[in-house]
Amino acid sequence: MDLRRSPSGRVLVLIPLVLIAVVGVVDALTPPDVHLGPLLVAAPAFTAAFSGPWLTALIGALAAGTELCIGGVQGTLGTQNLQAQVASLIIVSGLIVVFCLFRDRREHQLKQSRVVAQAVQDVLFPPLPERSGPLRIACLYLAAQDEATMGGDLYAAARTGHSTRLLIADVRGKGLPAISHAALLLGAFRAAAHRRPSLPRLAVHLDGAMRWEFRQWQTAQMLDIDESFATALLVDIPDSEPVLHLLNCGHPSPLLIGAETAAPLTAQVVAPPLGLGELSEAVDYMVASFPFLPGDTLLLHTDGVLEARNARGDFYPLADRAGAWVAEPPELVLRRLHDDLVAYTHGHLGDDAAAVAIRRGRGALGPLVH
Repeated sequence: MDLRRSPSGRVLVLIPLVLIAVVGVVDALTPPDVHLGPLLVAAPAFTAAFSGPWLTALIGALAAGTELCIGGVQGTLGTQNLQAQVASLIIVSGLIVVFCLFRDRREHQLKQSRVVAQAVQDVLFPPLPERSGPLRIACLYLAAQDEATMGGDLYAAARTGHSTRLLIADVRGKGLPAISHAALLLGAFRAAAHRRPSLPRLAVHLDGAMRWEFRQWQTAQMLDIDESFATALLVDIPDSEPVLHLLNCGHPSPLLIGAETAAPLTAQVVAPPLGLGELSEAVDYMVASFPFLPGDTLLLHTDGVLEARNARGDFYPLADRAGAWVAEPPELVLRRLHDDLVAYTHGHLGDDAAAVAIRRGRGALGPLVH
């Protein structure tokens, strides 16, 4: 919060003014050999903590003027001691004003950088649509690093005519390299998902995109140490069938929050993470299907959720906590997950965490045929 433009900031201006008034009155009433004037330098120093250079300079000038008034009352205007005090006060106030100027310049640069970062995030990692066919969707991203708004965790959605396709993934690594890899994976998914390939073909495309992008310029020696990969989960949810299809590439199993319980949807066959497909001669991209009834909520998440720890080092019990959210809409499920994670870890996540909640609306399907 910027105190300089807030009501509390305007109230804080009274503190240096009161300080100047108190020091001035007390110093004027004390004997000439007692000097409280040096305390006046606290007024511009305090002002710089919540205000800009111009108000700081004004307070500094007022402090110097007060010191001169004290000298006039005590009859010490011509003394070297008073002149040294006034000169010191002016010099220190000037240095504080210069500091304010540099600080404001850096704050402006930082603000511009944040605006650019937010624009980049909106382009690379746009929020998911709130609705897709009969589905309601909500998304959550929690960055482990302070002030960070994006990282190696990612999610995306695409319409394919009569179904919704979703991707959630966790790229190996942190920082800018992870963001670059995440952007590549998102671009590859968006370019291919709407063309309606089968989930195995889509997984092959994403795996090949990662391997080609990061290895096309590398030598044979560099390929031996390359470890660029991403765990991922691909989900296809038809509009008119009470099922969902998923393909797991080394990713944590999603959670199905049904009418009474919350249970993980564990695929019998888990493929290698994207980018490591060539390590196996015949990767088995097997699709698993599960019931997904009206009123059910599917919770996709990255391992940052499961690996969150409390003060004792215990992992976050997602399935146990989610059992209490069976009747909640997707946005409220993620709000409760966010609040619960922050409270469980005391605000210190060990890794980025992302989650997507998808709820099939009641009455979205016609009468079900058994």
